[in-house]
Amino acid sequence: MLRAVLALLLLSVGAAAWPQAYPARAVKIVVPYGVGGPADIYGRFIGAKLQDALGQPFVVEDRPGGGSIVGTDVVAKSPPDGYTLLMMSNTHTVNETLIPKKPFDLMRDFAPITPVNYSDLIMVIHPSVPAKDLKEFIALARSKPGALNYASSGPGTPYHMAGELFKAMAGVDIVHVPHKGSDQARTAILGGQVQMMFDAITTMAGNARAGKVHALGTTGNRRSPVMPETPTIAEAGVPGYEATIWLGLMAPAGTPRPILERMNLEVNRIVNAPDVKEAWSKQGAVPMSMSVEQF
Repeated sequence: MLRAVLALLLLSVGAAAWPQAYPARAVKIVVPYGVGGPADIYGRFIGAKLQDALGQPFVVEDRPGGGSIVGTDVVAKSPPDGYTLLMMSNTHTVNETLIPKKPFDLMRDFAPITPVNYSDLIMVIHPSVPAKDLKEFIALARSKPGALNYASSGPGTPYHMAGELFKAMAGVDIVHVPHKGSDQARTAILGGQVQMMFDAITTMAGNARAGKVHALGTTGNRRSPVMPETPTIAEAGVPGYEATIWLGLMAPAGTPRPILERMNLEVNRIVNAPDVKEAWSKQGAVPMSMSVEQF
C-alpha cells in the first residue's frame, strides 16, 4: 500500500514538473504552406514570442504542397514529444472530407493545442481585367464562361473554398488554377497569369493599396478596418457571401497532456497581450483563445 501511494506521489510530481522542464531544446513549427502567407507570417510571430517566453528556439519550417498535405504528413509521422508542432488552418478541416485518401487522419493523428487568429479574405483582380467593380466582373465572367481563371494555394485551402463558394453564389464559371503555395498564387495574380484571386487581407492589402491589384470586395460580414473603403462581397453584389481564414496549432497524437496545456497557456498569453491585439488589428487579424478541449 505504501509503495502504491509513493508511486502515485512520484507520478503527480513528475507530471507537475513536466511543463516547467519543457522545452529543453529547439522546437520546430512546420508550416504546410508557402513563404509569405498568413500561416508563415503568424507562425514566425508566435515562434519568436514563444522563444522569448520559454528560452528555447522555435524554428519555422515551410513545407508546402498538396494543399497542406505534404507538411502535415511530416508532423503526423514525428515523435509525439512536443518538439514538432503544426501550424494548421481551416484547410485541414475541409480536407477531411474533400480529400479522404490522405496519409493521415486529422482527428486520429493529431492533438489540438490552440487556435491563433482569424482574418477576412480579399477578392482581387489583375488591373488588366476590364471591370471596375464586382458587378462588372460578374457580368464579364458570365459573358465568357470558362475563359477566366483564379489562383489558389491548392485544393481545400481557404482561397480555393472562397473561390468555389463565389462561383456557386454568383453563378459564374471561372477555372481554378491551384499552386503549390500562396506565394506562387500571389505571384501569378500580380504578374497577370491569372485574372482573379482570393487572398488573406493580411497579406494582400498592401498590394491593393499600391495599385498592383484591384480589390473588388472583402469576405467578412462587415467592412474590414484595414480597407474600409472596400465593400464586402455581400454588399457589392453577392448577398450572403462570407468566408474567413483561421489558424491554429496542433501536435502529433500522443503528445503528453502537460505539454499541450503549457503551449496552450503560452500562446493564449501571447495573442491576448494588448500590444499584439493592437498590431494584429491594424493587419486585419483577430486573436482567438480557447482551451485545449474547446479547440
